[in-house]
Amino acid sequence: MGTVYVTGHKNPDLDSVCSAYGYAGLMNLQDPDNTYIPVRCGHLSDSARSVLEQLDIDIPSYKRDVYPRVSDIMLTTDHRINADDPLTAVAAIYEKTSPSVIPVYDKEEFYGLLSVDDITNWTMKELSRDSKITEIPAVRQIMTEQEAGVAVDELFDEARSLLQSSSKRGLAVYDDEKYVGYVTRRCFLRAPRHNVILVDHNEPGQSIRGIETANIVGIIDHHRLDAIKTEQPIFICAEPLGSTCTIVYQQYIRNNRTPDPVMAKVLLTGILSDTLILRSPTTTGDDAVAAHVLASICRVDVEEYGLSMFSRVGGLKDKEPKSAISADFKTYIESGVKIGIGQCEVTTLNDLQDYSDEYRTALDEVRKMQGLDWAVLMITDVIHEHSALICTDHRGNRHLPYQSVGSNIYDMPHVMSRKKQLLPEIIHAVGDQ
Repeated sequence: MGTVYVTGHKNPDLDSVCSAYGYAGLMNLQDPDNTYIPVRCGHLSDSARSVLEQLDIDIPSYKRDVYPRVSDIMLTTDHRINADDPLTAVAAIYEKTSPSVIPVYDKEEFYGLLSVDDITNWTMKELSRDSKITEIPAVRQIMTEQEAGVAVDELFDEARSLLQSSSKRGLAVYDDEKYVGYVTRRCFLRAPRHNVILVDHNEPGQSIRGIETANIVGIIDHHRLDAIKTEQPIFICAEPLGSTCTIVYQQYIRNNRTPDPVMAKVLLTGILSDTLILRSPTTTGDDAVAAHVLASICRVDVEEYGLSMFSRVGGLKDKEPKSAISADFKTYIESGVKIGIGQCEVTTLNDLQDYSDEYRTALDEVRKMQGLDWAVLMITDVIHEHSALICTDHRGNRHLPYQSVGSNIYDMPHVMSRKKQLLPEIIHAVGDQ
């Protein structure tokens, strides 16, 4: 396979990023013939970045999409001819290979592409005039006018269209105006596909852009299944646990591997984040066991480390509302209703009234921007195991089982899980309409 990207979902949280990092690390141990690269397909919140920065790791880089690009098919060559070389210099190249185009330089600067058509056209003209060739020209003398090249990051389909509309056999490839290679018509016979492993999600709508063009080779997840169709059988490990990082830890154990202290802390971070320091109702015995074993490996106390993580979260009052809402925001379609559910963790709800109006306005802007019918934001106090819910206007509000404490604001004692506690109530609310 060569390179395999391991990626979590859009709006990456700590479980998503840490599980991608952890699983890529395991697979690089298990399969040294290929390279597994953890990436993220969204931007990190300030609090998530703050936690990751103290882990002493290279934070998975942002990858915009997995669409095939010119860089995936571009050709380079060691053959190098000068524009002032005689045409006979090309003959030595054709003794070893038969390229359709050859890069030509003028001293050290890229001059253009000499194509086999240029050679054929010149040869035929000379033979038609005198039936024999008496003078050998310089390479530059037979080269036809060059066409604009393509960028190294140009999409495969767009570059193919450019070459199809051209009379040329190949086009030069540039990276910031610097020549780096070329593409020919043969390069576009088949679109390349990136290899991808999905962690902490399996739905294409939550995945990296271009996932429909990729070759999915694995899924590690703890959510409901709505997986994209694959062409080949793949490895899937999906369990109803509190954290994807718990599943990744179990994969280490099943493969007779022990995470080193750095990796153990990475996986522990994901577990404590997604289970809210093992307080969330999604937490299972497997999560608790994994957390305590990993904590012993990296020599931290589960409770102390978890509280130190969430102390970096900070309050919502000082954050930009739309950014905070969008940091962990998932969309669903239930009974024909498009719903968005965000969740933010805090260490107190005592200041809710200070920012609730501003966040309700921003939530409605997010709803409109994403074309949703209903948007809600669950604000969870991880210390006191208590949440509040801010909603946009919708008929479903009156079917929610929570006490109203303000305009479209509801009190949710002992509710901490979006997936296990809130989502079922939202689905029930839209189904009752």
